[in-house]
Amino acid sequence: MNSTNVAKSSSLIRRLLELVRFSHTVFALPFALLGFVLACIAPTSATAQATAWTVLVRLTGIVLCMVSARSAAMAFNRLVDAQIDARNPRTAGRHLPTGELAKWQVWVFFALMVIAFELACVVFLPNWLPIAFSLPLLIWICSYSFAKRFTEAAHLWLGSSLALSPICAWIALRGEEVLARPWDVLPSIWLGVAIALWVSGFDIIYACQDVEFDRGHKLHSVPARTGVARALKLAALAHVLMLIVLAPFPLMFPQLGLGVLYWLAWATVAMLVVIQHRSVRADDLSRVNFAFFNVNAALSLGFCTVVALDAWIS
Repeated sequence: MNSTNVAKSSSLIRRLLELVRFSHTVFALPFALLGFVLACIAPTSATAQATAWTVLVRLTGIVLCMVSARSAAMAFNRLVDAQIDARNPRTAGRHLPTGELAKWQVWVFFALMVIAFELACVVFLPNWLPIAFSLPLLIWICSYSFAKRFTEAAHLWLGSSLALSPICAWIALRGEEVLARPWDVLPSIWLGVAIALWVSGFDIIYACQDVEFDRGHKLHSVPARTGVARALKLAALAHVLMLIVLAPFPLMFPQLGLGVLYWLAWATVAMLVVIQHRSVRADDLSRVNFAFFNVNAALSLGFCTVVALDAWIS
C-alpha cells in the first residue's frame, strides 16, 4: 500500500470516528468498566477461580463490545437521520449531509461494527448469555434512532441504552451466578437506573437547542413539548432522582465494600450536577455543549474511577 492509499485510509478512519463521536464513549464505557470491577469484587463471583489471563481477556471483550455496539448504534443513527440533519442548521455540517462520507461507506462501517460486536461476545463462552442477548441489545440501542419520530420518551430510550452498559458487563462476567441466582444482577440494575436518569436529564438539556426545528418538523422531544424553561426543570428533576438512587447504593449492597470514597464521589457528582444546571438557562443556551460534554465526561470518568478504586481496595 503506497503512501497515498495510506493517507486516504487514515482520512476515512478519522472521518468515521468523527461521525460516531468516538470521544462520547466516555459516557458509557466507564460505567461498563465499573460494572466489571464490581462484578469481580462481589462475593461468590463466577470469576473467583479464574486466572488473571481469563479476567484480562474478558475485560478486553467488554471494551470491544462497548466500543463496537456504540459505534454501530451511532452510525445507524447518522444514516437514519441524514435527511433531518441536512435540514437542521445545527447539524447540516455533519459528514453525511455534506458528502464527506457516502452512505455506502457508513453502511459498511455499521456492518463491520455489528460483526465485531458479535465476535467480541464469543470471548465470554462458555457463558452463552452475551451471545443470546447480543441481537436484542443491538436492536434496542439502534431503534432509539426512530424514537423522536413518535415519542417524547426518546430521552429515556437513550438513557436506557446507556444504562445497559454495567448490566451487560455484570452478566458477561457472572453468567453462571445470574442463571443460578437472578437477583445477583441487582447491583448493576440499580446502577443502571441511575445512569438512565442521568442520561435522560442531560439529553433533555441538549435537545433544547433544537426546539423550533423539532416543532417545525414534527419531531418529539421534551423541550419541543413543554418549552425550554420547563424542560430544564424536568432535566434537573431527573438528575435529583439520579442522586437519590445513587445515595443508598453502598447500603443496599454492602457486599461490594464501598465506603468513604464512594460518598466523596457522590458529593462530587452532586456538585457537577449543580454546575451543569447553572451553566444553562432558558434565555441563554450558549453553554449547552460545555454542560453536555465537559461536565458529564468529568462526572462519568471521575465517579467510575473513584468508586472502582473504593471497591478494589476495600
